[in-house]
Amino acid sequence: MTLSPMLAGLLALIQASSPAAAVPDTTDMLPVAQAITTLMRDHHYDPGELDAPAYRAIEAAMLDLGAQASGRDDFLSGFRAIWTDAPFSHVVLSEARGTAAEMAAHVDTLRIGGGGATLDWRGETAILTVTTMMGQDTIEEINAAYAEIAALGAEALVIDLRENGGGAFAVLPLVRHVLAEPLEAGIFVSQPWNAAHDRAPTAADIAETPSWEGWSLRSFWQAVQANALTPIRFEPVTENRFDGPVYVLVSETTASAAEMAADALKASGRATLIGEVTAGEMLSQTVFDLPEGLQLWLPIADYFSVAHGRIEGAGVTPDIRSEADLADDVAFGLIDEG
Repeated sequence: MTLSPMLAGLLALIQASSPAAAVPDTTDMLPVAQAITTLMRDHHYDPGELDAPAYRAIEAAMLDLGAQASGRDDFLSGFRAIWTDAPFSHVVLSEARGTAAEMAAHVDTLRIGGGGATLDWRGETAILTVTTMMGQDTIEEINAAYAEIAALGAEALVIDLRENGGGAFAVLPLVRHVLAEPLEAGIFVSQPWNAAHDRAPTAADIAETPSWEGWSLRSFWQAVQANALTPIRFEPVTENRFDGPVYVLVSETTASAAEMAADALKASGRATLIGEVTAGEMLSQTVFDLPEGLQLWLPIADYFSVAHGRIEGAGVTPDIRSEADLADDVAFGLIDEG
């Protein structure tokens, strides 16, 4: 599987916080392959998917690779090749830079160095470009952008998610600032649910389950592994809310948490989505330690939109389809028409 921009960025930023450990190469990678298959069975969001032929073939190939790989580098490259055409997203094998517990503790304080969200203007139209959902500084930039939008009295807002590969909870302020009323956006579905049910949760199931309100990635990872269902609800802000027309630009590389944002904005009725069907890579993953100084990121929860169903493998369909690089022209044309 190709490493998504979200996962690549998250790994790079977290790993940069501690020096790489010197780990000798080894010719015995079979224990690593066996540990990977065990972690998948223990933590993957849907045991049924692991019994399907597509995953069974990958599992057999991983074990064969473990038996034949000449060392870590050979195993890493082989693993990535095996997962190029995968039955589900958010599986990454990486070298460890600190333990999984240390990485989980660090992720909520992560700062990407700025530039995750930028605000520009075209006349009375605000253009908020958000290239990642990671970073406390991205959250700060989104909040500051909405404050400027309110202060200057924008007549329309364009939110550009075309290069956004996802991340974490910068999705929260991005969505909340345009809502007129609370939105039951979707629900994360974890292994306890899928082990006991052969169906997706219904509206009644969602209504009976309290919404998750932590908005910490570390506590979220804990919640989705412990709970069968984890509903997501967005509440409107009380200050700097934008009530004018909203246009959201999306592309086939808009992924993960950015797809959650696009779906929520569409479902709220507050935004018109323009561009391409999004990536369809909407799972939640966390990291586990492996032997030989490696770590495995695997998906621990699936996501179902209340309005549009499962996003993984399907993506979010725009209201107006266009080539990604023309989506802004379409949005400005609609704004100019009034």
